Amino acid sequence: MGVAAAAVASYPLLWREWCQTWGATEQEAQATLPGDDLLLHPDLLTTRAITVETPPGRIWPWLVQMGSGRGGAYTYDWIENLFGLNMHSAEEILPQFQDLHLGDVLPVGEGGPKLLVEVLEVDHALVLRSDDGRWVWAFVLHEIPGGTRLISRNRIAVPDASPLLRWFNQLVMEPGSLVMEQKMLRGIKERAEWYL
Repeated sequence: MGVAAAAVASYPLLWREWCQTWGATEQEAQATLPGDDLLLHPDLLTTRAITVETPPGRIWPWLVQMGSGRGGAYTYDWIENLFGLNMHSAEEILPQFQDLHLGDVLPVGEGGPKLLVEVLEVDHALVLRSDDGRWVWAFVLHEIPGGTRLISRNRIAVPDASPLLRWFNQLVMEPGSLVMEQKMLRGIKERAEWYL
């Protein structure tokens, strides 16, 4: 019990920045990315990244097919589906979901938010914004020698949250989102490096 209390108490000071910027360089975490202008003053900002040893064009098909009833989210499907999100992570590129356009909707379950495609720069940037405008999720691909940096940035606004809800979001939802996003980024990496 004491260890858990110490972990909770130390999270804001010792672990929060690591949780919010897992895998990202300091430069990536501070960079202006496509979609940042869609939600200027978020209450939560995370920038997480991974190196994928393949060119951006091999990663892009996995990004554009994401969504409920589509290619899934490449994370822990069983957790997603506890919330009724109908996520089934594809192990192959699905041709029927490759023709994405600005304004298209990527669903997050039947009752979840609808993510609208706001920025679509092939092989470089895919930015989604929730229909209520409180969540912007950007995927950015930067080619580097020998591969690509895959950067995921979440900008979330919770303007009407009570202090208790803000506390819950910080101590439970932030670390929980890291667990899911780590799995997603690793899942995309594995698929893009393996799939021909």
